Amino acid sequence: MATLAEPNSADQTDPTFDHWSEGVPTEADIAHIPGEGSWPIVGDTFKQLADPHGFTSARIERYGKVYKTHAFGGWNVALIGADANELVLFNKDKIFSSEQGWGPVLDQLFPRGLMLLDFDHHKMDRRALSIAFKPGPMRHYSGSLNSGIAREVARWEGPMQFQPAIKQLTLDLAADSFLGIPWGPEADKINTAFVNMVQASVAPIRSPLPFTKMKRGVDGRAYMVDYLTSETRRRRVEGGGQDMFSQFATATREDGELLPVDQVVDHMSFLMMAAHDTITSSATSMLYYLAKNPEWQEKLREEIVAVTGGPDADGNARPLDYDAMSKLELTEMAFKESLRMMPPVPSMPRRALKSFEYEGYTIPAGQMVGINIYWTHHSEEYWDNPHSFDPMRFTPDKVKARHKYAWVPFGGGAHMCIGLHFAYMQIKVLMAQLLQRYRIEVAEDYAPEWQAWPIPQPKDGLQVEFKRL
Repeated sequence: MATLAEPNSADQTDPTFDHWSEGVPTEADIAHIPGEGSWPIVGDTFKQLADPHGFTSARIERYGKVYKTHAFGGWNVALIGADANELVLFNKDKIFSSEQGWGPVLDQLFPRGLMLLDFDHHKMDRRALSIAFKPGPMRHYSGSLNSGIAREVARWEGPMQFQPAIKQLTLDLAADSFLGIPWGPEADKINTAFVNMVQASVAPIRSPLPFTKMKRGVDGRAYMVDYLTSETRRRRVEGGGQDMFSQFATATREDGELLPVDQVVDHMSFLMMAAHDTITSSATSMLYYLAKNPEWQEKLREEIVAVTGGPDADGNARPLDYDAMSKLELTEMAFKESLRMMPPVPSMPRRALKSFEYEGYTIPAGQMVGINIYWTHHSEEYWDNPHSFDPMRFTPDKVKARHKYAWVPFGGGAHMCIGLHFAYMQIKVLMAQLLQRYRIEVAEDYAPEWQAWPIPQPKDGLQVEFKRL
């Protein structure tokens, strides 16, 4: 369990303490925490990038579930396991800052997004933005998703690389459902800007020097800020539709005041990024596991046909009605198991605003800390045969019996992903359209190598074949 340590001069409980270089503990301050940094300056950066899951397992075996490592320019303290997840994500004592954890990675590209806000500011903006996820807008998104996915999936018969195709589709769907603009040249420009911004978020060169990924990312952000700013003002005057952006543009706080334009822009930009990358990853991993486990693919197909009525007389997949989403229980369980096997965000950073005690160690204020979701999702401490695909882990009785924070692909606590129900809906519509049309197959011995970090994806694009039923 964690307890707050006695205050010291470095304690910074005020969320305005937001400069990454201020109040950073020295190496001496964390000398009592086991761990190492293998190389001068770069530390273990390259080891972590090469094999992050193997690196984590080796460190836990050697040092235990609390250890330090020097990487990405500084010392980080890893807090491992479901109890650590609960401590950091539930954040009962407001020890941890999400803003200052993610800020060094995202501040040039996706600053002030909902995930990068803390405490009262986060609570206030989250409440205002939640209007976009009420039943009315969600019903609208459902219609857009059904038509958009059906139009694209109908062309997927035969062998293909799935990951690039679903990546493009999620970008196009974001332009439609999120922004309310038709597919076409304008959506293509927005998609290009977003791809550049996402790639720059993990670029090793952090300055926007000419011809670098960071420069393309910063230019992409400038384009998006200009576009979203003018569109926010226009929609406030002319009115908008049921798309997510129009909902954000007219969202008000508890006092009835509209969100400032620049905050609407930042929230919209961040949520589009988060939805695009995580949905691409989770859809890709789910498709892979269904292809490798055809018995589960068939179970999901039977459930979907029972709910939708199956293909029409012309062989076209029927849409998945919004009110029928909850009936796809096995499909949701299979999605949850895919997220366990391959969480789209394998680890999460935070920064301690206060000194605290955990598992006998004092972690000082200002220290960067992190939890490892992937390791917890694959630990025999919480899961039987953790490397096997088994959606039955998510029956209500098994969920109830398990540690609440053993499965956290959407985070937890106040920062639980605001768009998780949108993610469930998009995956269910995608599976309904795919499994009514095709049998998904991969070669018998196929085992693609996955890029593990920052967001999992198969290095070969995922070679699959869609065979018409």
